[in-house]
Amino acid sequence: MTTVSSVAVSMAPMAVLTIFLLAIFVGFEVVSKVSTTLHTPLMSGANAIHGIILVGAIIVADKATSGLETTLSIIAVVLATINMVGGFVVTDRMLEMFKGKPKVKKEEVAK
Repeated sequence: MTTVSSVAVSMAPMAVLTIFLLAIFVGFEVVSKVSTTLHTPLMSGANAIHGIILVGAIIVADKATSGLETTLSIIAVVLATINMVGGFVVTDRMLEMFKGKPKVKKEEVAK
């Protein structure tokens, strides 16, 4: 029985590059077809994925054995955190655009 790690190591670099390029193309095609009314829910879903990526980066940082691995994993944690927080800020700003202006009471208009 082969494990996932041995399969990944035995894959040819050209196959890995091909899968990477196809993933970029499919991701671009999917995201570019999303209507503007669905961008906010899509951003919320992306933020959830970024949270999972952050947890993965923390797990990798915990398993680091050398100085280089530790440095790279801490950089990954910092970048994933910035990406996730930035996504929530952008989503919050987008949701603010959908809120209506506060209604003015008739009593305040008379003053």
